Order: sequence, then structure tokens, then C-alpha cells
Amino acid sequence: MAEDLNQQEPTAEEKAKFENDVLKAAEDAMKMEAEANKAAEQAAGEAQDEAAADKPAEASAEQPAEPAAAPDPTEVLKQQLADANDRNLRLMAEFDNYRRRTAKEQLELIETANGKLLEKLSEVQDNFERAFASENKAQDLEAFEKGMQMIYNQFAKILTDAGLEQIDPTGAEFDPNMHEALMQQPSETVPEGHVVTVFQKGYKLKNKILKTAKVIVSSGK
Repeated sequence: MAEDLNQQEPTAEEKAKFENDVLKAAEDAMKMEAEANKAAEQAAGEAQDEAAADKPAEASAEQPAEPAAAPDPTEVLKQQLADANDRNLRLMAEFDNYRRRTAKEQLELIETANGKLLEKLSEVQDNFERAFASENKAQDLEAFEKGMQMIYNQFAKILTDAGLEQIDPTGAEFDPNMHEALMQQPSETVPEGHVVTVFQKGYKLKNKILKTAKVIVSSGK
């Protein structure tokens, strides 16, 4: 059995020869692979050349793109005019809406203010009706006069709180913007051109004259 194993053991020369055969086979295989790759690349190149020959020449061959045509100035102006008209219409519509809304709000404010004033004046009317009721009539005229004075004071306060101011220009210099001269009369005490007597008082609301005072003006001594 040992002899069979010794007979199967390769010698150093056999090992060297085997290794050389393996290396040569590997080199042959690599060479064949390189030649196959080269042939494939050559075939691919030839195919590309044929395809290029079949196609029309392109631009290196390509012509430079033509520049875009400049817009027509007339069309540009027409478009700008249309845009401006559109903006103008929108602004006019917005302003009209604003004007309507503002007018409505002002009317509501006036109605609210008038409502509050009328509510207070209705209280004065109620007091007058109570004063004139048969069961409340006083036999004492002094008491009745006192009641009327209280109602008048209530009424005057309501008007003052609402901004109404009385114009009483007695002794003041005549002002045609605030006074209406009914006549002139001489006066020993009041200088010429000044108010001698107020026939009817005027009224103003804030700085606006509602009614001028009717007066008699001094013509001097």
C-alpha cells in the first residue's frame, strides 16, 4: 500500500512542468480574450461609422439657431394700454364700492346720533305732558313756574351736550358772518357798529353757524 502511494507522488520536475502548462494555458486564455475584445470594439466602431454615413450631416454640422424675432412695438403698446385700462376699471370699481360703503356708514352714524338725541328729547316731552296733566296742575303758580324752569334746564342741557351753542352778541361788535342786522338806532352807551339789542339769538354747532342772531345795531350818538 505504501509502495502505491510512493508511486503516485509527483516528482519536482512533474510539478514544475504542470505549473508551466497552467501558466501557458492562462496566458493563452488572456490573449484570446484580449483579441476577442479588440475584435468586438472594431466591429462596434465599424457599425457606428456605417450608421453615421447613413444619416445626413449634423452640426458640427449644426447651424446656429436663428435669434427670436423682436416683438412688434405696436403690439407691446396695445398690451400695455389694455393692462392699464384693466387696472383703471378695477380701481374705479373699488372706489365706487368704498364710496357706497362710506356713505352707508355715515348715514348709519347720523341715524344713530339722531336716535340718541331724540330719545333724550322725548324725556323732555314726557315731562311737559306730566306738567300739563290735569291731576298735576298746581294751584300755586310759583310751583308751576319752578317746574317749567326745571324742564327748560333739562332741555337746554340736552342741546348743549349735543354741541349746540347759543349766540348772544349783546354789546359785541357787529359781525355779518354771525349777525343779521334788522335796523340801526342811536345809543348813548353802545358805540357805533355794536349790537344794542338782540331780537333773536343765533345758534352754532361746534364751529358751524346754524342760525345767525337777529340784532339791532347802534348808529352812535
